[in-house]
Amino acid sequence: MAEEYDLVVLGGGTGGYVAAIRASKLGLKVAVVEKREMGGTCLHRGCIPSKALLRSAEVFRQTKEADAFGIETSTPTLNFLKVQERKQSIVDTLHKGVQGLMKKGKIDVYEGFGRILGPSIFSPSAGTISVELNNGEENDMLIPKNVLIATGSSPKTLPGLEIDGKYVMTSDEALNMEELPNSVIIVGGGVIGIEWASMLADFGVEVTVLEYLPHILPTEDEDVSKEMLKQLKQKGVTFVTDIKVLPESLKVEGQVAIQGEVNGETKTYEAERMLVSVGRSANVTNIGLENTDIEVDRGVILTNKYYQTKESHIYAIGDVIGGMQLAHVASHEGITAVEHMADKHPHVMNYDQVPTCIYSSPEAASVGITEKQAKDEGYNIKVGKFPFKAIGKALVFGETDGFVKIIANKENDDLLGVHMVGPHVTDMISEAGLAKVLDATPWEIAESIHPHPTLSEAIGEAAMAVDGNQIHG
Repeated sequence: MAEEYDLVVLGGGTGGYVAAIRASKLGLKVAVVEKREMGGTCLHRGCIPSKALLRSAEVFRQTKEADAFGIETSTPTLNFLKVQERKQSIVDTLHKGVQGLMKKGKIDVYEGFGRILGPSIFSPSAGTISVELNNGEENDMLIPKNVLIATGSSPKTLPGLEIDGKYVMTSDEALNMEELPNSVIIVGGGVIGIEWASMLADFGVEVTVLEYLPHILPTEDEDVSKEMLKQLKQKGVTFVTDIKVLPESLKVEGQVAIQGEVNGETKTYEAERMLVSVGRSANVTNIGLENTDIEVDRGVILTNKYYQTKESHIYAIGDVIGGMQLAHVASHEGITAVEHMADKHPHVMNYDQVPTCIYSSPEAASVGITEKQAKDEGYNIKVGKFPFKAIGKALVFGETDGFVKIIANKENDDLLGVHMVGPHVTDMISEAGLAKVLDATPWEIAESIHPHPTLSEAIGEAAMAVDGNQIHG
């Protein structure tokens, strides 16, 4: 069977299905090819399930600390199977929602693995999609005017470090644990590793984080990294930085043992389980790129600012092109790509305006560049920093650690970066994101009236602190 479409999307993750919906609303005939579940990694193996577990961990910790709020409870008990059931219920609800959106948009969904074919009897140019259907039936052939590659990414591992899914896991396997270990080694102190360290520590697991670089969260502002380290240490998390893990030393005998080089010494670390969190690799293999002129560099697909590949009718977005590897980034890239192929002249994405979030406890969030990046780029800067401990709502919440930090260009007051660590900052960062989009100055942020008592007052105070005009600090 051969079916013609205006657009075929390879991958039904957040970037792919959002792009498909936008294309449908623009009047295009659209199909999505997805080998697993609609919603992709974010919905089923990433953003949503991990945040559901983080929320349960937060409630468990808060319940244990309820006495500080004048609430006396018996010792709370963790039922991890119920935690997992709640997580899966959330995922299932959202999955049904995505499926409903496909039906509403009259978007055809092919359940199978799609590969791009070269020029053939179906088309004089590369781009026909052969779909190996999950049900084992004969391959479907889809003939699109445009293709959007949104195949996402998969967890990386270290060369020689074998993932067995039980003792040595990536986040994919860890999300489906039926019971919690007493102890875990997390290899990697980036965003995913830190979220898992926070979650497991709140669940009462003994956590050791091994990080190759001198700092955890190496892409974040250094002040945020230091504050996160301090607060997670207070939870009992052990950190070893500047360590070279030795994969060949791994031993799995009812538990996990691995060695690492630290300051010229070889040390052994043991735990019941190991979580490997060292980044993600773009899914570019076996999708037929070799049948096209599409260029791949360092494992990711190269595109222009509208996400066109070297084959102008084939676009690529999301993790598969590298970059920020965030669900909301993939969605906006997908919308931009679809609007470009529909001749709608979309705005080019400005990645300096993209907020990033870490959903650990404490949370962290940022938009723009760090203080170090600003200095390295030659800016003459001024910095405003305001602590949550001076904010009434933070005291009411019982979470007073952390701060809001604003970096501005001293010469013209341009907003360069906003960095936060503390309670609910992943919700608060959108104000800073809007400020970046509108090219607001710290003075304009400060002039925006922040209601009292709210956590957002810390943003207004930090904006005033850029020029030393903060009121409560």
